[in-house]
Amino acid sequence: MAERIGFVGLGIMGKPMAKNLVNAGNDVTVFNRSSASVEELVAEGANAGSSAADVASKSDIALLMVPDSPDSETVVLGENGLLEGASAGDLIVDMSSIEPGVSQKIHAACSEKGINFLDAPVSGGEPMAISGDLAIMVGGSAEDFERAKPLFDVMGKSAVLCGDSGAGNTTKLANQIIVGANIHALAEALVLATKAGVNPETVFNAINGGLAGSNVMNAKAPMMFERNFAPGFRIELHYKDINNAAKTANELDLPLQVTANLQQVFKALVGWGEGGNDHSGILSYVEKLSGVTVTNN
Repeated sequence: MAERIGFVGLGIMGKPMAKNLVNAGNDVTVFNRSSASVEELVAEGANAGSSAADVASKSDIALLMVPDSPDSETVVLGENGLLEGASAGDLIVDMSSIEPGVSQKIHAACSEKGINFLDAPVSGGEPMAISGDLAIMVGGSAEDFERAKPLFDVMGKSAVLCGDSGAGNTTKLANQIIVGANIHALAEALVLATKAGVNPETVFNAINGGLAGSNVMNAKAPMMFERNFAPGFRIELHYKDINNAAKTANELDLPLQVTANLQQVFKALVGWGEGGNDHSGILSYVEKLSGVTVTNN
């Protein structure tokens, strides 16, 4: 018999992920603080849950996708949370991007009740959540990973077991450092080209087949020279991830210079009211410092 699936958190990422699970023929029960998202999923074939606990009581595998560490703790460990409704042997999969230490805390609490737990953050933003092409980074046991793998295969193009509890979110933090640093470097490169009188789109076309080419550049350079900062992944969320990376580095007594610099860049952008823009909007920070505006016109 196919396992029953629960999904809590139907935001910009969670809603399309849950939709893909429903469209793949799974029996999915959903809950979200906003009833409109629940109603949308129900119209597509999902079942409505009245709380996270209710979702867990009607599921064998319960997934959640929420903004940050305190939200994960509330949804799993809080009143009417998943742990309250789950039964021994059930599996909770937290696909949120949170602090690795919080994942380990939740794992320990679940283990005390005989509940299995994976941390499984994703990369790819809203476009990949919609298309089902997310990269999924997983922390936990190999047995639980294999149990959840059919669901990961629906939501993502890759899923890798990175290690024990917390390893998924450690990997996600590494990913976010690399992505942020690439976007910042790209922004500086296009500002340099513009100031020197070279069309930034021409620069992109010239270098994207060489060593500088990357998925980040392919996705974000056109957004920069077309000045389209509609969010696929918001600055404020990347700032949250970099803050978590900085906290984790501090706990490990690591001096991470690029991470610290990114933290200040994102802090400035959020302070300027640009936190809702796509993280390609790091360009705005570089432009403000240089007095140069990038455009392909």
